[in-house]
Amino acid sequence: MSTPTPDSPKSGSASMRYFFVWAIGLVLGIVATVMIGNALRARQDHLPKAIMTVQKFHMSVLKRNLEQNRCAATDTIPNLQTLRRMGDDLEAAFPDLAKDDRFVKHASDFRRVIDASLASPPTSCEGLKQTVAMIGDECKACHDDFNK
Repeated sequence: MSTPTPDSPKSGSASMRYFFVWAIGLVLGIVATVMIGNALRARQDHLPKAIMTVQKFHMSVLKRNLEQNRCAATDTIPNLQTLRRMGDDLEAAFPDLAKDDRFVKHASDFRRVIDASLASPPTSCEGLKQTVAMIGDECKACHDDFNK
């Protein structure tokens, strides 16, 4: 009968090593996949969604002001100014659409409506209601043409 020497592997230790190498490879593969996914997501252009989110927020504030009967110019002008600033970036945020004359016209009309509202700010809830409706109409016109 042969006796195991100290240099010979014990039964099952080779399969245990293969299992640990496989497990480490699996964990590293998962980590690498997550890192690659995050890197690809970070490369996406978030500006279009960000602009639409900010505009939606300020439109909702204006609508909430209407509901709460807070229609003074001091309550509306800051939101109109932010909408106007966001309107300046529409073509830059949507470079593919900026080549389309319809989009450029919608962006220009959006800015025109807000410029008129800022030049003569609404001072009553009825005026604010009309302003919100006109801005909403401009938004809807663009979305009807380009969100099909």
